[in-house]
Parts: sequence; structure tokens; C-alpha cells
Amino acid sequence: MMNNSIEIMLVCSAGMSTSMLVRAMKNVISDRNLKVNVFAKPSTDAMEYLDEYPVDVVLLGPHVRFFEDNYKEELAQKKIPVTVIPPRDYGTMNGEKVLELAMNLLEK
Repeated sequence: MMNNSIEIMLVCSAGMSTSMLVRAMKNVISDRNLKVNVFAKPSTDAMEYLDEYPVDVVLLGPHVRFFEDNYKEELAQKKIPVTVIPPRDYGTMNGEKVLELAMNLLEK
């Protein structure tokens, strides 16, 4: 990790709703003064990004959950945890819950 911040990537299909969730997460991050960077990438670009840049956790939007096995397989050697955001937390744009999900994955 270059600047000691935790890199969290959200993977989505087009990115509209996911960018709202990223904003919600960023609000929680700044409220708590955490060194965390969260961003969204469309599923079409995500793997290429992961090949070039360090990412600590990958969270998949519920609408791209069918990629989960593929991502887990691809990222196993890089030891990057991957999981699907629960539809309820995604649907309610619960930045706090989704951030906790990512942090809990890092602790495993």
C-alpha cells in the first residue's frame, strides 16, 4: 500500500447507484477520519484495474454477484478478499454497513 490507506473497490455494472453508495461510504470515512479510499469500477474494467493497481478489498454489487466465483478465483493468488454487498445494504445505500463489511474482510 503506497500511502497506507486501505483501497476498497466496488464493482458494478454501469455505476450510477454504486457511485451513490461510494459517496455514502466516503461520508462515514471522513466522519471517522479513516485512511480509506473507496471507489467504483464497472465490471468491464475492474480486472484490468486490479492487474495494475493495489486494492485491498473488492466488493461486488448485488447485480453483478454472478461474477463472485470468477473474482475469488482470480484474486486468490493476490490474497484480495471478495464478497457481494448484501442487497439490503446496497438498496438502502448503507455506507456504514458496507464499510464495516469491507473492514471485517480485511481482518480475516
